[in-house]
Amino acid sequence: MLTTSSPHRPEPLLRLDGVSTWYGRGSGRFRALHDVSLDVHTGQSLALVGKSGSGKSTLMHVLALLDRPDEGRLLVDGVDATRMSPRAIGRIRNQRFGFVFQQFFLVPDATVLDNVVLPLTIAGVPLVERRRRGMAVLEQLRLAEKKDNRATALSGGQKQRVVIARALVTEPDVVFADEPTGNLDSATGDLVADELFRLHRERGITLVLVTHDEDLAARCERHVVIRDGALGRPEVAA
Repeated sequence: MLTTSSPHRPEPLLRLDGVSTWYGRGSGRFRALHDVSLDVHTGQSLALVGKSGSGKSTLMHVLALLDRPDEGRLLVDGVDATRMSPRAIGRIRNQRFGFVFQQFFLVPDATVLDNVVLPLTIAGVPLVERRRRGMAVLEQLRLAEKKDNRATALSGGQKQRVVIARALVTEPDVVFADEPTGNLDSATGDLVADELFRLHRERGITLVLVTHDEDLAARCERHVVIRDGALGRPEVAA
């Protein structure tokens, strides 16, 4: 359960406080994020938008505990994640976060079901429970008949739906999606986006999207623009 900072204002699920991140060394060192502060509340849909190299993917990686900031703090339910052990961070990523990337990152020769339940396998969930939960999300995404297919036998849209199923199998609080429609044609991309926003509405999942697609960003309740690692003022979609 979320803590609250006052009787009327819930604690953000995720809070960045003065975060900066540097890449490279010596004369090639540059700041990818510059003093970024941002709140993400439970149940929101948020788009991070910007040109290539603007820092939007780096920002998502920090929010998702994939990268540790060089300066500033990331709070998860009010707890400073920059002070957590690697094991505690891994537990949050595995149990509370789901990931959908432009590159599918599926195991090519594994079955669809085995790909979907991979996070549960890593977490040590028993086989029967893994299969039950895996089949439940495959049925929800209309992929149950593909459970024994190899990932290499799927179309691009089917692969992305398998990735979404894998993101959902742990019943996460947040789904992070980095250019989730970038490798798909327009019609298939629209179907994948519809699926993400349907799950956001029906399950109340917090959705954080990285995209340069203005139409996709416009479907989110909020969006922020990243330019040269700095964050513009958060916007609310009309």
